[in-house]
Amino acid sequence: MNKVGPFQAWIAENSLRVHQGLLYYLENISYPAPRLQESMAYAALSGGKRIRPLLIYATGKIFDAPLENLDLAALAIELIHSYSLVHDDLPAMDNAEWRRGQLTCFKAFGEDLAILAGDALQALAFEIIATHPAPLTATKRLQMVQVLSRASGPCGMVSGQALDIFNTAEASLAENELLQMYQLKTGALIEASIHLGLCAASVKSPQQQKALESYAEKVSLGFQIQDDLLDMEGKKEAIGKSTGLDEALKKATYPRLVGLEAAKKKMEKLFQQAFDALEPLGPQADFLRQLTEYVGKRDR
Repeated sequence: MNKVGPFQAWIAENSLRVHQGLLYYLENISYPAPRLQESMAYAALSGGKRIRPLLIYATGKIFDAPLENLDLAALAIELIHSYSLVHDDLPAMDNAEWRRGQLTCFKAFGEDLAILAGDALQALAFEIIATHPAPLTATKRLQMVQVLSRASGPCGMVSGQALDIFNTAEASLAENELLQMYQLKTGALIEASIHLGLCAASVKSPQQQKALESYAEKVSLGFQIQDDLLDMEGKKEAIGKSTGLDEALKKATYPRLVGLEAAKKKMEKLFQQAFDALEPLGPQADFLRQLTEYVGKRDR
């Protein structure tokens, strides 16, 4: 029998916390439109590795932040991420058929209900930050709202998605322009995960915050380049979502810009730089290091 190590046990424990919290809000509370509620639950409870919530828990663990303070941020960011995937998969965007090993929300419920499900998941995220039971002050909750709204709105993820729509191969993006788009589209929510973990903590030094901000910047770019590579080389059965979409839509991606091998080297360099950024944090950041390694080895 294989022993479960501390890190694997930590992932299982915190993934379960997120799942149970989402179950409460998406299945145990009755909303006026049952079919809408069903589509919301379909999108948010279908699995995934819960990487963004786990980044929040790992950051909070460095500073011994109470789990209750981390829970509301973890639930909120997972709902925002789920909403973004629902909308990203729509015919007007990527027109994807598979997500997390099942039909995408619009394929299962129709385009109209999928749009509304995404809208509802986004609104619910901010309601949870405002009202979920936790020993957090109103000031801390407001900080979390500011972090998440900025990361997911017109200064962050939504602008990144808009640029992704318009930037096809014909756009001839320079490398710095493409990386800037990545920083918005994917990086903003990854970086928000770290900032939300910091918001939940009571004691942190400027040096620790700077180290984590540097980590977030590097790991988020590495994560997006990895996504590009998975779209090109990954197997649908292994990663649970449609592949080959970037090529079909002629999107500008890092592998298409610099070539496969150069993209892989860049990804590895970014993940290594993320590891290096954590060095000043000492052994308290060990779970964040292991999570980074876990993220860097997503199935292909």
